[in-house]
Amino acid sequence: MHNMGSRMTTFKQTRRAVVLGAIGGTALVLASKGRAQSLPAVAVAPAQIRIGFQKSAVNLVLLKQRGVLEQRFKNSKVSWIEFPAGPQLLEALAVGSVDFGLTGDSPPVFAQAAGKDLLYVGAEPPKPESSAILVPATSSINNLADLKGKRIAFQKGSSAHYLVLRALEKGQVAWSDIQPAYLTPAEARAAFERGSVDAWAIWDPFYAAAEVAIKPRVLTTGSGLAENNSFYLAARGFVENSPHTIRDLLQALTEADHYAQTNRKEAAKIIAEFTGLDLATSFRFLGRRPPSKVDLLSSTIIAQQQRVADAFFKLGLIPKSIRVADVVWQPKK
Repeated sequence: MHNMGSRMTTFKQTRRAVVLGAIGGTALVLASKGRAQSLPAVAVAPAQIRIGFQKSAVNLVLLKQRGVLEQRFKNSKVSWIEFPAGPQLLEALAVGSVDFGLTGDSPPVFAQAAGKDLLYVGAEPPKPESSAILVPATSSINNLADLKGKRIAFQKGSSAHYLVLRALEKGQVAWSDIQPAYLTPAEARAAFERGSVDAWAIWDPFYAAAEVAIKPRVLTTGSGLAENNSFYLAARGFVENSPHTIRDLLQALTEADHYAQTNRKEAAKIIAEFTGLDLATSFRFLGRRPPSKVDLLSSTIIAQQQRVADAFFKLGLIPKSIRVADVVWQPKK
């Protein structure tokens, strides 16, 4: 009987444990469901991430050449598409061929004025010394006022376009008093070397390459004229569907800049190998580039960009007045 009582006690304890376990399990499931309803789903990167870049995009080039994003987004196909300048990149972004990319200050202004559905998602600090207006070493152009009547080469809708605009303003030369030659960087350099243009507005690394190879005279840099901000932009749909991916990209870009600052020699080699520039040119290019941590757009940066937009509108170079803040990404906290 004692053994029978022990077995009955054990049975009751076991049954009680099973029932309590079932109740506990049910409670756990219900609690989990409650949490699932209150917490956001785990962020999943998109199937593909198409990145537009230029030779001037140091942080992006370092990420590309070191395979960082391919490791970071292992379940996404990361594609890299190179463009000669920002306007072409943003056109591709606007038609859905690219998801994310870097340009200078002017291309987003022209894109917004044309109704392209893009968002500013990040910015690098100003680098006015990284762009310049060049003239031949023997040129009679000695100051900004001397640009009157001259043929000036630059990429239309680029940061160089704004630099020319500001230089003319400082030199008290009307826009209608110059002959703009709208050329890509490669075309402009060829025209400059042939002598078919009088001046050339350009940014690094093309600026550094020209200095080393053809030794022009620097009429002015952007210092005191144009901040030469760089912006990361993305298609609105991409941002809205993958805000977490945008945050991850900006973080990776800042890490790339840290690499560039702390491994200057290695970074210069990587840039030289990718661009085909010699090492001396690569060092010159990186040497005048300030630390370029990537942040969301500050009110100061937005105000600077608004001045760019207003200047183009004032001269009738864009079809309508725009408000830059309308297309700046404001991530949810």
